[in-house]
Amino acid sequence: MKPLHYVSVLFLLALTSCSTVRVATDYDKDVNFTNYHSFAFYKPGIDKAQISDLDKKRILRAIEANLLSKGMIKSETPDLLISIFTKERERVDVYNDNFGWGWGWGWGWNPWWFGGNWGNTVSRTTEGTLYIDLIDAKTKELIWQGIGTSGLVTHGTVDQRIERINKIVSEIMAKYPPGTEKK
Repeated sequence: MKPLHYVSVLFLLALTSCSTVRVATDYDKDVNFTNYHSFAFYKPGIDKAQISDLDKKRILRAIEANLLSKGMIKSETPDLLISIFTKERERVDVYNDNFGWGWGWGWGWNPWWFGGNWGNTVSRTTEGTLYIDLIDAKTKELIWQGIGTSGLVTHGTVDQRIERINKIVSEIMAKYPPGTEKK
């Protein structure tokens, strides 16, 4: 394989690793989730989320669309209150590119073809975590939490940002209610 192909494979690997969403959920096993049919957004919790108002709106629209598609209704007297929380961190990945063949670095006339040693590649991405909390409206207790972590789209078009947020929210909400997630 030519050296350029190795670089292409590493770039593709880095690109696809940023596009995945890692999802985890937790819930109260004593709750009967079939009793919840309506929802509303919990403004005090949402106001604390440290993201732009535009991204908050995008997230809330995506959550609403997902819950409506599950047969729930938005209500002034809801069964569930929806809150969100976000975290952001820089992710640093170091790729060790010390591979090659032959008898060592520089053996022969061209180090690219005979045992080339390319060193390390460092990749920095901003990774965001979105928490979606579902709270029982009567008891005010947390009954379900979905967590999605993914690389953030900090550049690109508005449509790309919306698409990314929709994907993250959809993958989290696919796990609600517990036991119905697609395998």
